[in-house]
Amino acid sequence: MAVDGNWNLVLTTPMGERKATLSLQSSGGTLTGTQGADGNSTDIFDGTVNGDSVAWKVSITNPMPLTLEFTGAVAGDSISGEMGIGPMGSFPFTGTRA
Repeated sequence: MAVDGNWNLVLTTPMGERKATLSLQSSGGTLTGTQGADGNSTDIFDGTVNGDSVAWKVSITNPMPLTLEFTGAVAGDSISGEMGIGPMGSFPFTGTRA
């Protein structure tokens, strides 16, 4: 599947750009994997894949406890979309295959 593999992400946040890593595996319409930033890594959850469209969630505790909701699309070796940060709104993310 086109989404499987490791990705280097750049997240646009209210505190500026943040870099993250993402490792994804798809099985049917289910997406699993891990996401990491600042030396911490956590499992993604509620992941889905439909063709080139992907969506997943990740819970973070730094700088505050939040659930981030990602929706995006894969195009070759690029991934991009929106990251929902609860009450703070949505912000863009981009990434390239690692």
